[in-house]
Amino acid sequence: MLTFLALASVVLLGIVPEQTQAIVIYTGWERHALLGSDVRVSCFFFSWRWTSEDVTFSWTYRPDGSRDSISIFHYTGGMAYVDNMSPFRDRVEFVGNPGRRDGSILIKNLDYADNGTFTCDAKNPPDIVGRPSSVRLLVFEKVPIQAGVITGAIIGVVLGLLVLIVVIYYLMRFLVARRVFSLSVR
Repeated sequence: MLTFLALASVVLLGIVPEQTQAIVIYTGWERHALLGSDVRVSCFFFSWRWTSEDVTFSWTYRPDGSRDSISIFHYTGGMAYVDNMSPFRDRVEFVGNPGRRDGSILIKNLDYADNGTFTCDAKNPPDIVGRPSSVRLLVFEKVPIQAGVITGAIIGVVLGLLVLIVVIYYLMRFLVARRVFSLSVR
């Protein structure tokens, strides 16, 4: 009976407890960059709520071959904080736009030691429950051709050959029809 009275009062008074929902965080899977260049490591989130004034972003880094993650960057209360103990303390810059749900960072002057996994975690109160997203950074002296480019080139060549075959077929058909027509007129 007490439960029924509590539910009835909630309905009658319009008091509905604010529900939190999971936040979804997106990063790329892998980024390739050149030695000595700068790279933007993107992080976006989706939340059912408007972007809160209390939105936060946290970035961690796990070097290749290591099990431990290092905290490198935080954004909270409208301010960006670089962790003084991180290997990126002088080379990381916040380039995101929290109003657009963007917590991206820029890493400057890349070195081979920067190869590793960067993990972004975002909170948009009251939506604070979510799974952090990770992106792997690979630093190269010369960026390799990606498999997608090769696959696209192969598909392009095959489609080009098919179009060429169709054009030749219709051209031959036209020439044969023209010759038959000219023979029948004679």
